[in-house]
Amino acid sequence: MNPIYYESLVREALNEDLGFQDLTTEAIISETHCSVAEITAKAAGIIAGMDIAKCAFKLLDEKVSFQTKIADGAKVSPGQVVAVIEGRTRTLLGGERVALNFMQRLSGIATGTNKAVESVKDFPCHLVDTRKTTPGLRGMEKYAVRMGGGYNHRFGLFDAILIKDNHITAAGGITEAVSLVRAKVGHMVKVEVETETLAQVEEALRTSVDIIMLDNMSADQMKEAVQLINKEVLTEASGGINLDNLVRVAETGVDLISLGWLTHSAQALDLSLNIIE
Repeated sequence: MNPIYYESLVREALNEDLGFQDLTTEAIISETHCSVAEITAKAAGIIAGMDIAKCAFKLLDEKVSFQTKIADGAKVSPGQVVAVIEGRTRTLLGGERVALNFMQRLSGIATGTNKAVESVKDFPCHLVDTRKTTPGLRGMEKYAVRMGGGYNHRFGLFDAILIKDNHITAAGGITEAVSLVRAKVGHMVKVEVETETLAQVEEALRTSVDIIMLDNMSADQMKEAVQLINKEVLTEASGGINLDNLVRVAETGVDLISLGWLTHSAQALDLSLNIIE
């Protein structure tokens, strides 16, 4: 990730947590007191957000030493040290919660994504995220998906066309919606259309779309739709997909599977920071 993107987010988080001062730490710890601390994993998973954690401490004191022991995207075991930080104790305690909040959230997303990716590794499909992200943290969370072995769908409403059910209703049909889109956007923009029935799939195939989304279909319907599309365009399965039915969806032969829960329901990876010296 570009530091220009996440530095302002980390700064805002520090401002939210620290406010005017750290009342507890400043009452107990002198300004010159220094310590060494470790960030340790308390559960197995995939690490993500190391540079963001480092940024939290560096914004408070540029002289802090932040030593990375585990790279983003790497597996970690319970009890494993992922980073060692050395500097003023006030700085270590002032940045602790913000650093851990970001790392735990992103590592949780990476861990959940990796579990999903591993479950369908024998199928020729890619798992992709959605726009169901924490407001303001989309770039970070989509980065975490990549660290877990997943892929990114469109970043926002501005970088790809996805004609959804409400667009279709408002335009009067798939054909009309695609025609209106193609008249407005350039040749570099991909066009995807959402379908819910085989009749809509057939209509979409008669247009100039690049991807057909199979939304909230049963596995049997998806399989039939994939056979109907016959590799003419990419296929994406979406809607109500989780670890319980993920393999069944992959078995239908779709090219892409989008899962909102990668980001909106990720369980944070348990990490802790402890002063050791």
